[in-house]
Amino acid sequence: MENTTRLPTEVLINELQSYGARLVDPKAGHESRRGGAGPSDHKALTIDGMTVMVPVHTAPAFESPYLVEKPDEMGRSRISRDGTVLGEVSFPLRPRFYERSTADGIPYSQIAVLHGKDVLATTVLQTCIRYQSRTKTCQFCAIGQSLAAGRTIAHKTPEQLAEVAKAAVELDGVKHIVMTTGTPKGDDRGAAILADSARAIKAAVNIPIQAQCEPPEDDIWFTRMKEAGVDALGMHLEAVTPEVRARIMPGKAQVSIAKYMASFEAAVEVFGRGQVSTYILAGLGDSREAILDICEKLVALGVYPFVVPFVPISGTPLESHPAPRPDFMHSILGPLSRMLVASGLKAVDIKAGCGKCGACSALSTYERMLTK
Repeated sequence: MENTTRLPTEVLINELQSYGARLVDPKAGHESRRGGAGPSDHKALTIDGMTVMVPVHTAPAFESPYLVEKPDEMGRSRISRDGTVLGEVSFPLRPRFYERSTADGIPYSQIAVLHGKDVLATTVLQTCIRYQSRTKTCQFCAIGQSLAAGRTIAHKTPEQLAEVAKAAVELDGVKHIVMTTGTPKGDDRGAAILADSARAIKAAVNIPIQAQCEPPEDDIWFTRMKEAGVDALGMHLEAVTPEVRARIMPGKAQVSIAKYMASFEAAVEVFGRGQVSTYILAGLGDSREAILDICEKLVALGVYPFVVPFVPISGTPLESHPAPRPDFMHSILGPLSRMLVASGLKAVDIKAGCGKCGACSALSTYERMLTK
């Protein structure tokens, strides 16, 4: 008889996001991609009702102790560690909107993709002023790879985004949208193009939208984005200490933490507490203390700090950088989830975006355990 055991869900998710998983059937679930923007080298897996992004194409994943069996036709499977079955998992099935193309022949999947199980995600501008030079580029970023591989187009028009969003809602029950962008030239840092996109989507379908960009020079852009239909805003720090920022993202580090904090404060006034968030990549060199210290300041401002484990993406300068250990993630996510719940900033209350989806971190699972 085979061994069966149970791990707490948050522990299992932390382990899977650090170590990755080996798939008996690499084609299980809907297609994933190596390299490129967004959560690449991953597959979406649903564990105990939580859909999470698990690395499957990274170097650590090929040696992971976790094995996922070939799923049945409903996407159901089992996960084991070193021969011990840990429980059932399932793969979200390929979205139906992927079958469609625009009138001019562009597949919908080149305009937006499914993240997690019910989130539509798009990079509106697939180019970035910081990506042109290796001396400026964020070392973890692969925004140019998707374009070079022909998996996407350089600029998604507002009309294309509206068409795909409407189809994704109607065909696949998508619940919210994440729109990010490479940073263009100009002081708005991409806010203008995000506002135009949101306006078109909202005219076609009523769905919550999160926009993500660097802090615009002028705070007026927060009001403009909100009026255009953006419901939640992400401005991503990624790294939190000056030395790590300068090493990992030399171009973006020129926008100071002080500017981010001032922009966060202004954005919360427009979007409300808990509707402004930031992405922090744990495992790039910031200490546990540094991450929790800035999280405390962010939470006090009403900003949701979405702390995720760094995942090395193939083809980037950091492709061989190790992922953080599960115990390091636990040492951050445990205290952070208590801080968030005590402040009334919870993932479930975010209207749209990465923090609400929660698939790239175990953070929302920790929150769920505290509020059960």
